[in-house]
Amino acid sequence: MQFAMWELHLFLDTHPNNCDAARKLEEYRSRAEALRKEYEEKFGPLNETSRETSRWAWIRDPWPWEREAN
Repeated sequence: MQFAMWELHLFLDTHPNNCDAARKLEEYRSRAEALRKEYEEKFGPLNETSRETSRWAWIRDPWPWEREAN
């Protein structure tokens, strides 16, 4: 999804009036967000989202394979 979004974005840079591509980009953004949420609910964040400033804060969280035990 992300790759398709990047490609459509580049396409729209050179074809700004292409309404079909703009609609497809919005469709892909919506679908990518839904997929990201689904993944993060099951397996945790895709990107670092911790607000804690300690660079070792991640070590206190359960590892992905430990989530099922909890």
